Amino acid sequence: MKKTIFLLSAVLVLNSCVVRTATKVVTGVAKVGYKAVKGTVNGISWAVSKAKGKIDEDRVDGTWKVVGVYKGSFEEFSNDQNPESSFTSDCADGYDQIVFKAKKSKFKPVHCSSGDEDWVKYSMEFGKNPVTKEKENYIEYNSNNYISVIDVNNKTMVLEGNLMPKLAFSGAKLYLLEKVK
Repeated sequence: MKKTIFLLSAVLVLNSCVVRTATKVVTGVAKVGYKAVKGTVNGISWAVSKAKGKIDEDRVDGTWKVVGVYKGSFEEFSNDQNPESSFTSDCADGYDQIVFKAKKSKFKPVHCSSGDEDWVKYSMEFGKNPVTKEKENYIEYNSNNYISVIDVNNKTMVLEGNLMPKLAFSGAKLYLLEKVK
């Protein structure tokens, strides 16, 4: 009889612990999921967190098309509960793109076709960005122009800075790019 009462009480205690733990896990996952992604543009997620540590320069290599623009800084974006990204390309043929050649440390700025712009030499650094005064990954070009590299993966890249001068006048600072090739 004592064994039965002991077993029943042990089962009840363990059952309540499992339920509480499962509730905490689900709540924790929901919070992490909310902080990791804010909104999508054409099925592409905006990453909210900055990359931790140095980004390998080879990851930026390739052709990237602009799919989203946020009017504001990364700080404003990360604090915004409902960030809106409205971007429509002015390109009749093709799309706004930036092409990086990491091995030669040069890129072509945002443009509609690859023949319009000249190649620009750059250096990708990890350290204190002279513009933001924060330790981050950034691209320096033309000796005093800087673009912050927020995050890069095999499909998307998020950049902050004066990437598209025609949109900068309206407050656009944060750009979501999708890898083309």
